[in-house]
Amino acid sequence: MGSGSSPCASCKLLRRRCAKDCIFAPYFPPDDPHKFAIVHKVFGASNVSKMLQELPVHQRADAVSSLVYEANARMRDPVYGCVGAISYLQNQVSQLQMQLAVAQAEILCIQMQQEPEMPTTHHLNHHQSMMDCDAKSLLLSGSNTSDFSDQMPQFLSYTSSNNNVIQDPLKRESLWT
Repeated sequence: MGSGSSPCASCKLLRRRCAKDCIFAPYFPPDDPHKFAIVHKVFGASNVSKMLQELPVHQRADAVSSLVYEANARMRDPVYGCVGAISYLQNQVSQLQMQLAVAQAEILCIQMQQEPEMPTTHHLNHHQSMMDCDAKSLLLSGSNTSDFSDQMPQFLSYTSSNNNVIQDPLKRESLWT
């Protein structure tokens, strides 16, 4: 048998005898049948067996971990799987980058407001710049901000009443629970 006296989780699920050289036994122990069941449901035992046989032994455990992760992601989101989780996290990063840029623009405005009074010739220009100092306009008119607007996902939008980014309306529950 693959491990100990009982068949591995795959042989148990497939109702077959677990051979001494069973390719599944090292990665799907009998005490964790759900792990193989979900991988089998998404990928099929034959495909998993072929994948594992094509890999060097030292890479198989990582491959099984990836298969289990992808199978779980596919069960939660059958269309996008892991790509959906990655997209969701990238969108969160984009939101946080935008919030950081807004905060940095606000800091710049505050720093400009706290500058000591300039001589009379510069006073009018300084006063005019203080009137135009709005974090959003500073952020959106700056030279580095084109990177943000190019990368910002379509479902994110900028509010006019405050400096927050609208959260994803399709926010999902935790992807890893």
